[in-house]
Amino acid sequence: MTSDERSAAPDLRLRRPVEADYGPIVSVVDEWWGGRVMHQLLPRLWFQHFTGTSWVAEMSDGRLSGFLVGFVSPDHPAEAYIHMVAADPSLRLRGIGRMLYERFIEDVASRGVRTVKAITWPGNRDSVGFHTAMGFRPASGPAARTIEGTPAFTGYDYGREDRVVFVLGIEDRMYHRPA
Repeated sequence: MTSDERSAAPDLRLRRPVEADYGPIVSVVDEWWGGRVMHQLLPRLWFQHFTGTSWVAEMSDGRLSGFLVGFVSPDHPAEAYIHMVAADPSLRLRGIGRMLYERFIEDVASRGVRTVKAITWPGNRDSVGFHTAMGFRPASGPAARTIEGTPAFTGYDYGREDRVVFVLGIEDRMYHRPA
């Protein structure tokens, strides 16, 4: 744990998830996402097949504090993707999300990953701000348009869900770490 991690949450530890984490995580994920139905996007397979690239944050007493589920792309091994992340709302602003992202980025960089991607809804201002503060930039291109003040893709998911596709170049991050 870095000195920044210790000062943000000295009683927090990060570890790899195990399949037994599925129940406790899926039971709180909707609440942690402000009541949105998110558990459907987190089937048990994430805790069976992606534990080597995912992380759980817990307090020293073992209380679940956050999690990040991500993977290195099998089709594009220089890319990794963060599928879902959440922190206990009672513990927000303690740096849990940042610690989970930092650990994931360091981990996948050691495996040869050069780009990390994540998506969010353009109206989720907290998520857009968090990703921007972490050094991610919205992808752009001919299909992107400004939605809710952020470059995003119309109908990205399911043909009707708009999404911001965030991209982080790991080499750039090594030299320009956000504050």
